[in-house]
Amino acid sequence: MMRAIGLMSGTSLDGVDIALIETDGERVHVVRGHNNFLEPLGPTGYRGYSDEEKALLRAATKDAESVLHPGDRPGRLPETEAFVTQAHAEAVERFLAENGLRADEVDVIGFHGQTVIHRPDQRISIQIGDGQALATRLGIPVVSDLRRADIEAGGQGAPLVPVFHKALAEASGFDGPFGILNIGGVANATLIDSKGGVIAFDTGPGNALIDEWMQEREGKNLDDGGRTAARGRADEPLLAWLLMHPFFFRRPPKSLDRNWFSHKLAGQLSTEDGAATLTAFTARAVARALDHAPEIPTRWIVAGGGARNGELVRLLNYHLRAEITTADAIGWSSAYLEAQAFAYLAVRSLRGLPITFPSTTGVREPMTGGVLARPNA
Repeated sequence: MMRAIGLMSGTSLDGVDIALIETDGERVHVVRGHNNFLEPLGPTGYRGYSDEEKALLRAATKDAESVLHPGDRPGRLPETEAFVTQAHAEAVERFLAENGLRADEVDVIGFHGQTVIHRPDQRISIQIGDGQALATRLGIPVVSDLRRADIEAGGQGAPLVPVFHKALAEASGFDGPFGILNIGGVANATLIDSKGGVIAFDTGPGNALIDEWMQEREGKNLDDGGRTAARGRADEPLLAWLLMHPFFFRRPPKSLDRNWFSHKLAGQLSTEDGAATLTAFTARAVARALDHAPEIPTRWIVAGGGARNGELVRLLNYHLRAEITTADAIGWSSAYLEAQAFAYLAVRSLRGLPITFPSTTGVREPMTGGVLARPNA
């Protein structure tokens, strides 16, 4: 078993999630505690972004729209890449200090970086962040650029977490058919059937449109608990039109760029009705995803920031007609599941094990990925 740290800065642009787990890249070390409750996989940490830092990240995402080739770094992307690397380094240094760990007690870091553009059909997906600079500063090997090999081989490059979802589910003793739904800026689902087969894909927008709506209308980072949406009424004609987008008719595997949909589509609505409409859009997009499921899940485990949105979870209960459980309720981590996944993926990459599969990204055959940077390079 290796000790790995995973780092995740998602499309919600809220901050850096940090998680440490022990794994051999196949098994996940799970401990059952009192009343059969699953104990945490390991310590976690968080480094939030300031409003100024979020503005820089949004500017970089905007500048990335002009990218034509994977190596392009127009506008503020170089400056933002340096910031992302520094922020992650600071986050790890504080995490190690808070948990009494030395750098030589960590075998590898899985560094996702910050996605600024994702266009797999053009074989472009850019996660900014300098893996070599991070490894040199921290004195720990770093695996980064985990999507590139899959993209170059014709895959979607996303989602990457299903192989970890399956390992965690097996270690936890969960059988299919069930789904794991991660709601970050974009939402993605891993569906595990009764025979252990896995398909995975992005379902549609997650929190991003809701967060941007609340920022524009209320100056808030999110709809806390979904309370604003709960006071509103969804615009049914607008929802019906949104769900006619070609993305929802494509068979998986498929992935979504954060910028394919805009909160401004609800611009004519009141704050409450706009929040209700965008929240319902996320929930109904998940339900639409079941059109492509070989076996309908009877149980869902919901993770990511969306698991804390009570109105969104209520709508998922209504539309999915299945048992809905948050990751926290079973001893998993709603907030840090993706960071844990990137720790797991880093170990798989070190061992040359596949991280993407035909049923998760559409790549022709299972393949490994990631670029290894060593501290002494």
